[in-house]
Amino acid sequence: RQRVLEASQQLTEVINSCLESEASAESSEPVGEAEEESGLHCLWVDKFMPRRYVELLSDDYTNRCLLKWLKLWDTVVFGKEKVGKKAKAGPEAQPPFSRTKEQQNKWKTKVQLTEEILEAELDQHKRPKYKVALLCGPPGLGKTTLAHVIARHAGYNAVEMNASDDRSPEVFKTRIEAATQMKSVLGANEKPNCLIIDEIDGAPAASINVLLNIIHQKDGEGEAAGGPARRRRREGGLLLRPIICICNDQ
Repeated sequence: RQRVLEASQQLTEVINSCLESEASAESSEPVGEAEEESGLHCLWVDKFMPRRYVELLSDDYTNRCLLKWLKLWDTVVFGKEKVGKKAKAGPEAQPPFSRTKEQQNKWKTKVQLTEEILEAELDQHKRPKYKVALLCGPPGLGKTTLAHVIARHAGYNAVEMNASDDRSPEVFKTRIEAATQMKSVLGANEKPNCLIIDEIDGAPAASINVLLNIIHQKDGEGEAAGGPARRRRREGGLLLRPIICICNDQ
C-alpha cells in the first residue's frame, strides 16, 4: 500500500508539471498559432466522417438505391445519354413474355429489382418519376452524411438548407429556386447543385405546399394556347435538379 501511494504521488506531480508547462506555453505563443493549434483538435465525428462512397457504413441497399436515383438525373443535368445494357446470348436472351414473372425475377437481387423500377419510370423530360428522395431515421444514423457523400460522388455540389429555420414560405421558395434553377457564375467548371433539405418534418404546411408545387409543375398544360413565350416560361420553372429531404419521423 505504501508503494502504491508513493507511485500515485509521483504520477500526480508529473501530471501537474505537464499541465503547468502547457499553460505557460499557451500563454506565451502568438494568437494565430493558438487558433491554428485549436483547429487541429476537432470533434471525432468530424475528424472520422466518411469522405468517399466506399467509406460509408450505412445500409448498402439504401446507399445503392439513393446513388442509382441520383444518377438517373445525369441526362437532364449533365446531358449524358443513358447507356443501354447489351443483351446476353443464350437462354436469357429469349423473349420476356415466354417466361413467367417468377422466372424473370428468380435470380435478381432486391437492389436489381429496385434499379429496374427506378429506370422504368422516367417522364417526358427524362427525369425520374420521383423528383425527391426522402431519408428518414433516428438522429445520429448518418442521413445527412449519406446525402452529402452521395451528392459529391455523383458530381454535384451539395447545398444544404434547414426547413425548420426558414419558417416563411416566401424565403423557403426563394432558397429552393436559387439552389435548383439558378446557374452559378463562379466559373465554367462549377458543379451543378443538389439541394439537401434537412428537418423537413419541422417545416410548416405552407412550406411543404411550396415544395409540392415546385415538384408537381405541370409540363403539358398550355402548350397549344400559350404559344412559344408561354412554353419558354413554363420550361424555366421545371425542376431540373435533384432534391434530397431528411427527416426523423416519417
